[in-house]
Amino acid sequence: MASSKGTVKGRVVGPIRPGDYLPTYQLLVLGLQHAFTMFGATILVPLLTGLDVNVALFTAGIGTLWFHLVTKGRVPVFLGSSFAFIAPVAMVVTDMGIPAAQGGIIVAGLLYLVFGILIHFLGTEFMQRILPPVVTGPIIMVIGLNLAPVAIESASQNWPIALIVLATVAFVSLYVKGFLRLLPVISGIVVGYIMCLFAGIVDTTPVVQAAWIRIPQFTLPVFDAAAIGLIAPAAFASMVEHVGDILAVGATVEDDFIEDPGLTRTLFGDGFATSLAGLLGGPANTTYSENTGVLALTKVWKPEVMRIAAVIAVIMAFVGKLGAIIRTIPAPVIGGISIVLFGMIAAIGVRTMVENQVDLKDSRNLLVASVILVVGIGGAIITLWGNAQLGGMGLAAILGIILNQILPKTQS
Repeated sequence: MASSKGTVKGRVVGPIRPGDYLPTYQLLVLGLQHAFTMFGATILVPLLTGLDVNVALFTAGIGTLWFHLVTKGRVPVFLGSSFAFIAPVAMVVTDMGIPAAQGGIIVAGLLYLVFGILIHFLGTEFMQRILPPVVTGPIIMVIGLNLAPVAIESASQNWPIALIVLATVAFVSLYVKGFLRLLPVISGIVVGYIMCLFAGIVDTTPVVQAAWIRIPQFTLPVFDAAAIGLIAPAAFASMVEHVGDILAVGATVEDDFIEDPGLTRTLFGDGFATSLAGLLGGPANTTYSENTGVLALTKVWKPEVMRIAAVIAVIMAFVGKLGAIIRTIPAPVIGGISIVLFGMIAAIGVRTMVENQVDLKDSRNLLVASVILVVGIGGAIITLWGNAQLGGMGLAAILGIILNQILPKTQS
């Protein structure tokens, strides 16, 4: 049922939720905003691993649409290229070729399905017991804070422009009225891009050289045991990240996606999307924190917007010049926007703890939270077997869950 919120006579009223009305042209522009947000990270992974950029865009779009189908269209997420798989995929591509890497990615996606079945039989109460707010709050904070160095590195290439972009995003979000208030990211990009054009730091050569139409280079997979052994274990870290992202999205849009549609469905959606990407020659997919930041900033929580972004990603996969234009957006522009988006995610983690009245005067809670934060942000890594490693948010989440279970509860 549509609620009373949304837009009234052109004026934005509160969060825009599923069922709230927005004109089609506004949905299209909001979808384009999310497409801008995911683009840089989605193409970076294939650039670093040797996979085809256009295939990555195609599989991100198709994978996102599949995810929304499996999750009943309830969860507003975009699936983009996963950074957790960069090292093993790059190694396999170099030593064994892209088809061997595809086989490993397919098996990694199937591990999601196995974990989803396990969650189905354990039930949501089990998940809520091992992931209370004292664990989920710091995990969500780690997601945002881990991305902070990326934002600073980009912004530091030209701080004046990055700060003007940041100021533009803040001004549009806080002071502008009407539909434009929902477009702080696009507004920041436009202002920053124009400034960069005047400063002479935009390289338009890729746009001139790009073909109008470019067919993605789809390839068939090969299943090699060594390649699978290198790539598939990365799925365990990525699955923990998936749970953290679903919690972050739920906290952002004030909904419980662990309960409905449930982790089984979200894991099935993400896992099959990853296997499909492997089948076609794309990188493994994951839920994108960057887009969660946009949800928090704009308060437009309609899942349809993500599906529009997915369709745009598919179109980008075939229109060479469109993707080339976005690739010319200078790093300081992206950095200025990222400072806001990544900070929003970390702030949502803080809000999760505050709203659930987590008592950080309790030494037990303080210990659990501190271990998650330091291990997650500090970049701790442990070797499991062979070349398989676990670190970052995945290791932090596992340690936090274990500590929360074994440390004695404080007697009231």
